[in-house]
Amino acid sequence: MNWLLIGMLAYLAVQMAIGLWVSRRVHTETDYVLAGRTLGLGLASFSIFATWFGAESIQGAAGTMYSDGLSGASAEPFGYVLCILLVGAVFARPLWNRGFTTFGDLFRARYSTGVERFVILLLVPTSVIWAAAQVRAFGNVVSHTAGIPLDMSITAAAAFVVLYTSVGGLLADAWTDLVQGLAIIVGLCVLLAVLIASGELQTAWQQVPAERLAIFGNGAVPWYETVEAWVVPVVGSMLAVELVSRVLGCKSATTARRACFLGGGLYLVVGAIPAVLGLCGPWLVPGLEDGEQLVPALASRHLGQWLYVPFAGALLSALLSTVDSCMLAGSTLVTHNVVLPIWPRLSERAKLRASRLGVLTMGVCAWGLALHTESIKDLVATASAFGSAGVFVVACFGLFTAVGGPLSAWAALCTGLLVWGAGALLGSPAPYVTALVVSLLAYLATAPLSPGTALRPAAEPATDRGGSPVLSQS
Repeated sequence: MNWLLIGMLAYLAVQMAIGLWVSRRVHTETDYVLAGRTLGLGLASFSIFATWFGAESIQGAAGTMYSDGLSGASAEPFGYVLCILLVGAVFARPLWNRGFTTFGDLFRARYSTGVERFVILLLVPTSVIWAAAQVRAFGNVVSHTAGIPLDMSITAAAAFVVLYTSVGGLLADAWTDLVQGLAIIVGLCVLLAVLIASGELQTAWQQVPAERLAIFGNGAVPWYETVEAWVVPVVGSMLAVELVSRVLGCKSATTARRACFLGGGLYLVVGAIPAVLGLCGPWLVPGLEDGEQLVPALASRHLGQWLYVPFAGALLSALLSTVDSCMLAGSTLVTHNVVLPIWPRLSERAKLRASRLGVLTMGVCAWGLALHTESIKDLVATASAFGSAGVFVVACFGLFTAVGGPLSAWAALCTGLLVWGAGALLGSPAPYVTALVVSLLAYLATAPLSPGTALRPAAEPATDRGGSPVLSQS
């Protein structure tokens, strides 16, 4: 009897049950897109952690450090941790105070509808590609466990994720993220405890040379490539729609800020486990051709049938917590900011149906990409920086200053995209940093020709206990 398959099916059944249970509380578009702005500190913190802690955080991080040492940690876990913490310190409060429903609302309110839709055109492909990558990885797990063809398993995986994501929206995502986050923690802690108990980890750690612990590579890599390696995950992901949606869904600005701090801290602590395993990897499992197979190889070697189940749950949770967030975030931008404005008098029930249909459409796109693309890892690497340099510059000026208007936004967005695209195509060593600088200069150069006005908070009523303005929910 395949106990691993039975355990996996039971786990998936629990996820579906949570989605159906939560769906009873979803009655409006705000309920669906922002969980009714009711996310508390614990739920929001776990959701931020689980959304960002994907399969690449387990296998990818360990694999990179298996080959490159600690210098490979610029993205996982350190870059993304720094990204989340900076969102909490700088962006969470002002974003929440504006009362936006989606990140796209910022660009319409501050610049124009055209800028808003162009930003969405830049952001949505990233969500689709990330979702496709996770769906394909999910399909690989199902195929390996159940022994069914990969195409069939990818289709089944996509259908499951679309179904449970579409019924409950962000609130269902947050509750399933809680379960998935706990599963990730338990699975990795079980593997770590077994390795410590066997004494292998301590022995391997003593053999790690000092040069593998140099986070900046001891100068072996040119400084501009090191800067690029850190700026892409930190700046390129700082305003990712998956993270912004959780900030906007919190019950107060203070909750949003603290959730980023707690979620980032949890990410650092849990992410240290695959990082340590990767550093010790060449002495734990020497001679691996693919370093990303380190953690599964350790699990299959040291965990028995029953202990392997929580590890498999951790890997499955890392996939699910990322893919549902990508689908929901990408579809929300399209439905709320592009489709629904065409029919402004739709009822809340009709808006809710449109939002769910958007998730279905996003799922179909991700399924098609996952099914017909074999180099999805390369696509994900490209998507991390796609268009985000200009988006970051425009968002910062729009959120915090009155400098520049629509012309400045268009100049920054277009030059950032073109410079990054040309740099990536020609093999520039730092295309993203270059695009970031050029976007900034383009925005400032055109600002005198395109005056803007500062954004104001959506409301100024009573404050929560942390002193943050509380928006009216009516």
